[in-house]
Amino acid sequence: MGCFGSKLADKNLDSPNRSHPDPAGQDNMKTVATKLEFDQLISTEKNLVVVDFFATWCGPCKVIAPQLQKWSEEYDDVTFVKIDVDENDETAEACGISAMPTFFLYKNGKKVDEIVGANAERLLEKIIANK
Repeated sequence: MGCFGSKLADKNLDSPNRSHPDPAGQDNMKTVATKLEFDQLISTEKNLVVVDFFATWCGPCKVIAPQLQKWSEEYDDVTFVKIDVDENDETAEACGISAMPTFFLYKNGKKVDEIVGANAERLLEKIIANK
């Protein structure tokens, strides 16, 4: 149940710190490293899945990250997934990601919504509407 689309544009492969550690604590935040892992998660997860396509060098991604972490701790019926577009470029390319952050929402294996940009209020509205 993968994404299909155009190739990722304008990614910065020379970024000095491209890794993104998993946050500590109890939450529903997962980091997906491969396209196979992404496809398996989307096809098997029963909860709403919010996928955050981000880059470590992306300013708006850094701004919204604490809010996503907070929501992952508050909403136990939503699974939050982070995909570093530089580390997992196969998934980002398959999904046609060309701007960061981009959020895809999946339910029952199907994409139900999408938001481009770090608009926390709009993203929360979409999460609540699709839970």
